[in-house]
Amino acid sequence: MKPIIQIENLSFSYPDGHPALQEIELEIQPGEKVAAVGPNGAGKSTLLLHLNGILHGQGQVCVDGIEVDHKNTRAVRALVGLIFQDPDDQLFSTTVFEDVAFGPLHMGLAPDEVRERVTEALDAVGMTRHRERMPHHLSLGERKRVAIATVLAMQPQVLVLDEPSAGLDPRTRRNLIDLLRTLPQTLLVASHDMRLVWELCPRTVIMDGGRIVADGPTVKLLQDAALMERHGLETPFQARPHV
Repeated sequence: MKPIIQIENLSFSYPDGHPALQEIELEIQPGEKVAAVGPNGAGKSTLLLHLNGILHGQGQVCVDGIEVDHKNTRAVRALVGLIFQDPDDQLFSTTVFEDVAFGPLHMGLAPDEVRERVTEALDAVGMTRHRERMPHHLSLGERKRVAIATVLAMQPQVLVLDEPSAGLDPRTRRNLIDLLRTLPQTLLVASHDMRLVWELCPRTVIMDGGRIVADGPTVKLLQDAALMERHGLETPFQARPHV
């Protein structure tokens, strides 16, 4: 099967010279749910930003066979939906409906198709009854769901999420995990939440110092206490494994 994401020899340094990524090699198959974990500064967020062309390093990044470069930015961003840690970075309209409709409208879709996509996206995240509410009146968990809907309305093949459970209470976090489980898209999730990783992602990539230091089944890597401690991570105590 052809990988949906293929990264070869990717390196990136910020303008101050700090090497954020070093020789990253990674392949993700269609439909996989993969976690990227590691200590602060490991390069997780930097890696995510390469997948839809916000950042460009040395090496090659391809999504569904399309190289992520300046000439292909529009095509790649139609394939990859990026969901930021803070939903307020994505929500800026007067109503939930307008926020979710923004992407499809700028794709040039007909009004009827835009409305259909908004309805489907809000239904998928359980936010249909909030469609006329102001986003800033919603709870953090509700805003995160709307942020996911803004991306789903674009019908991407890949969802890239940065710390999706950050700031959520236990019930809201559980609802988010259950939601993400149901989505058919390929997922790449950067997270410090080891229990979310354990329950959601069958495969985990551990990053440290801008490198991938381990890549394998979540149930194996996250129970290796020595490996986890070596890279500043904790094992997911009392979590139930992905089924």
